Amino acid sequence: MTAQSWRSLRIKKYQFSLRLFLFLNLTSSLFSMVSPVYHVAAVTLPLLTITLGSAGLLLSHWVWREKKINIPAISILFGCLWAWHVAIKSPLMHQPNFSYLVIALLSVLFVGAIAFSNNIIAFTLHSLPVLTVCLFLGEGDQWVRMVFCFALPVIGISIQSVIQKRNDNFAQGLMFRLLEERQTLNDLSMLDPLTGLYNRRGLQNRLDTLLSLDASGHYVLLLDIDYFKAYNDHYGHMMGDQALIQVSAAVRDAVRSRDIVTRYGGEEFMVVLTSTTAEAALQTAERIRQRVYDLKIPHMFNHSVATNVTVSIGLAPLLGEEVETALEQADKALYEAKHLGRNNILTSEALTGR
Repeated sequence: MTAQSWRSLRIKKYQFSLRLFLFLNLTSSLFSMVSPVYHVAAVTLPLLTITLGSAGLLLSHWVWREKKINIPAISILFGCLWAWHVAIKSPLMHQPNFSYLVIALLSVLFVGAIAFSNNIIAFTLHSLPVLTVCLFLGEGDQWVRMVFCFALPVIGISIQSVIQKRNDNFAQGLMFRLLEERQTLNDLSMLDPLTGLYNRRGLQNRLDTLLSLDASGHYVLLLDIDYFKAYNDHYGHMMGDQALIQVSAAVRDAVRSRDIVTRYGGEEFMVVLTSTTAEAALQTAERIRQRVYDLKIPHMFNHSVATNVTVSIGLAPLLGEEVETALEQADKALYEAKHLGRNNILTSEALTGR
């Protein structure tokens, strides 16, 4: 789940709460008109307003789903309309109207508790006007019972809101942690675990970004450790891994931070020199060759070249987005550099001119 989907979930929860509130008010108002508690003032102006307003808002919210309606404002508006309805109907009754007041209060509390089970502000705004009118019209009769009927759901919703907030914070924290771990895994999946350089997936990702911004002035450099199979066979793979780690560090230190260094194969590395010139690219290739040589990693089976580890390098321009063409030319230059005696640098232009 992303942060965007989390926000989308909260918006949908908000919308559902509003629709449920409007639906319950519509149902309650219709029922009050069709089957009133007492057959006095069955249809009042506020009751009719609640019915038409609920239906209209439900319809408009269904059509314009993206439009956000202010729940607290709607809550207090409908609460005041219900209080107005109770204030009109209650004085018209001849018998003691305490039963009606309790029923009216409980009906409003019921709607608010269901629709706003996690929104104490909306519940209070919706219920308080009716409670105030019922306490006033009750003239002190059963005030404690009425306040208790109001306080109980307030306490329950408050506790539920605290629990829900903690759960939301925990879920949100867990989501962010999972996103961070996913990003870490994505980063690791683009890196070679031995050398810490980009692997081919990481290379492709960086190339896509680079070429989308600027597709000119780049050079591809392929380098290969000379006689590395013989090194592994005689020194062992553990020593071979150590040699790869040292060579990769030397290559990375010899280039700029914006250049892309990749472990392209077993003992083969690829460097994309970004936004540079042919002369500067050749100088960088020479710097890499010299730094690897200066590591002085003993290599007795490289005796035809030196007594330590060396690299051969092929260099080719990256024209436009022709990565495969540049790689092919650099590979041919690398092959020829090895053929010429290793510990050499050869450019594709020099190879073409032969």
